[in-house]
Amino acid sequence: MIEEIQALKKERRATILAHNYQIPAVQDIADLAGDSLELSRAAAALDSEVIVFCGVDFMAETAAILSPQKRVVLPVKGAWCPMAHMITPQQLDELKALYPQAAVVCYVNSTAEIKAKSDICCTSANGVQVVESLSEDEVIFVPDRNLAAYVARHTKKKIIPWDGYCYVHDQFTPEMVKAARKLHPQAEVLVHPECRPEVIDLADFVYSTAGMCKHPDINRAREYIIGTEVGMIYRLKKAHPDREFYPLSDEAICQNMKKTTLPDVLRALQTLEPRVVVPEEIAVRARGAIERMLRVKV
Repeated sequence: MIEEIQALKKERRATILAHNYQIPAVQDIADLAGDSLELSRAAAALDSEVIVFCGVDFMAETAAILSPQKRVVLPVKGAWCPMAHMITPQQLDELKALYPQAAVVCYVNSTAEIKAKSDICCTSANGVQVVESLSEDEVIFVPDRNLAAYVARHTKKKIIPWDGYCYVHDQFTPEMVKAARKLHPQAEVLVHPECRPEVIDLADFVYSTAGMCKHPDINRAREYIIGTEVGMIYRLKKAHPDREFYPLSDEAICQNMKKTTLPDVLRALQTLEPRVVVPEEIAVRARGAIERMLRVKV
């Protein structure tokens, strides 16, 4: 199957991208593994006609927005991000009406329609810098309440959060951190900013998945407790075989991220379906919000 995938990839002039939370077999077959925005930016720069995006819906949408001339395929149509769908365009319009003076920052983990109605996007790595780059003193932050709370700690601006959350990161508790430290007393605790504030309080470092990948390169610790989706452990062990990585919880699993299998990747290359297409009137406005974010210095 792997040989067939590789042959079809050449024939289709395709690139396979895999998010850090994908199953090991899919990460291994990918040309590039990374976080959602990292992969979407790569998709725009690659000399490929087809992008097979092994992730969830908003990620493939973002790639399609940034690469309108390419065919973007999401191998499993039902792979979606629950948090991205916790706010609707109508709900965002109502929130904007309540706070007409506020700028709207949307986490890149959002639908194309929400991006199109926002002033600027942000990632889990640059949320603080994006908010600080705005002239407005009030900021509507959607859809993740936990990332909003993390950003609020590092800015004097008024953050107006939407009550969305990532069900994987939101399940982590302070008790889990304490138990993990007891099991691995020499390990550093790295957590994602989508975690609850009380979990972040107990961590040594707060990182996006890209930041977690880079941290062992500049750090001498031999052991790490990783507070994010368990798929990240495989990526970290592969990149740093001389270190030990432990999941904060073995149950931190995104069911939608785990839907994509090698047969799905093969079928996507065979059929070039299901294709992800963002209507042009939405894509233009969403692209503007993403590009404004990319101009912010981090």
